Amino acid sequence: KQTLLPLLKEEISSFIFPCKPAVQRPERQHMVMELIRCIPLLLFLLFVCGLDHFIFTILSVIQNHSFIEYSYQASHHLSVNVMGTSLMAQLLRGTIGALNTSFESEVETSNLVCLPRPTGMTRQQYLNTCLPLGLLALLCLAQVYPFRLRRAIAAFYFPK
Repeated sequence: KQTLLPLLKEEISSFIFPCKPAVQRPERQHMVMELIRCIPLLLFLLFVCGLDHFIFTILSVIQNHSFIEYSYQASHHLSVNVMGTSLMAQLLRGTIGALNTSFESEVETSNLVCLPRPTGMTRQQYLNTCLPLGLLALLCLAQVYPFRLRRAIAAFYFPK
């Protein structure tokens, strides 16, 4: 009200002038408290982004330095020679001769399918992650002006 003005020097520091664009002392205290409440969120976001980058780095090192390729070659030859011309020798040559085998195997394998394939976050993804917290801090700074409007609305409905 006009009858309250001019204020004393002690009253000026605790009074909020609605038309003054600068942030005033009582509003600044409230604004700082709101910004302090954003610090745990900021620390958590930094921790999560750092942990993501750390895990990506470890998986990338594992992928680049853990590739192993195995090559296995084996050869087996079994031959049974039965000497002689008797009936028993001929019978043994017919039955045991079927066991004469030759086997060669060559196997090549690697652990490529078992290795991790990490993909790091892009700058745009980091920006999209940090943007809501930045908007929250900006709203903490800008909430002073709607709070002034709140006082004017209350004064309109409750003039006393």
